[in-house]
Amino acid sequence: MDHRELQGVYPILVTTFNDDGTLDLESQRQLIHYLLEEGAHGLGLFGNASEGYTLSGGERRQLLEMIVREVNGRVPLVASSGHTGTMVAVEMSRESEDLGADALMVLPPYYLKTDGDGLIHYYGDIAAAVKIPVMVQDAPVLTNVVMPPALLARMSREIPGVHYVKVEAQPTSPKFSAVNRETGAKLVLFGGLNGNFFLEELARGSRGVMPGSDMIGLFVRVWNCWQHGRREEAWDIFTHMLPLIRFELQPGLGVSAMKLNLKAAGIIKSARVRHPTSTLDREAVNELEFLRRRLASQSLTAR
Repeated sequence: MDHRELQGVYPILVTTFNDDGTLDLESQRQLIHYLLEEGAHGLGLFGNASEGYTLSGGERRQLLEMIVREVNGRVPLVASSGHTGTMVAVEMSRESEDLGADALMVLPPYYLKTDGDGLIHYYGDIAAAVKIPVMVQDAPVLTNVVMPPALLARMSREIPGVHYVKVEAQPTSPKFSAVNRETGAKLVLFGGLNGNFFLEELARGSRGVMPGSDMIGLFVRVWNCWQHGRREEAWDIFTHMLPLIRFELQPGLGVSAMKLNLKAAGIIKSARVRHPTSTLDREAVNELEFLRRRLASQSLTAR
């Protein structure tokens, strides 16, 4: 299978809404171009930070068509296409490929849980239906589905299309090492959880990270420092980012915080989220503003 190998900083693109909850396509365009200007190596679409769970099938198609046009092949696009039903996941995956996605990020079935053989069947059917690579999203906090390193290694052996794993099973760093041991480093590993353990994961063989959309310039600077052997500089920048990363990891509140930051920067018009996504209360907004001012005031000179 020929494909563009994924590596680097792949922000999960937040979905922008007007104040009335409808899609704001102009803000979406502005955000896409902002992320590309900040140096994003690719984009993740329809993930948790995208509020993909609130989008209709028609909205997904409309957004993906627009995103493909705006990006115009400059960076790879990874579209989330997992579903609780295997046939629906296959259909969503085919549609994503047909509309221009370069890879798929796939959650396991999380309503009716299945066993290891069932997961092999699920991911096998999806991979067989498309020509683009599949990224298994290992996110047990979200799905309550545990995928041990031995199972991920079995997927890499038995399913030709499974090339990537996004490891969000905490503690993530030991799992990176375990998966690499089990697979002989055959699977390409990405980190998630808003990049909370970005540098520890890089030290254990990670090839990239998929954070939210609001600190991408800093994430790219950390990546560049690390890739050029400037590890202390990478840690200096990352340490300054950690309070905001930590704040955005509060369950259900991260998307609201990211959108408020992007609105404050003048990149999107509204910080509206869709129910059941939560909105920060007044006290939390004040806390977020303090962290944002603190980060902006610190000297981050590494390039």
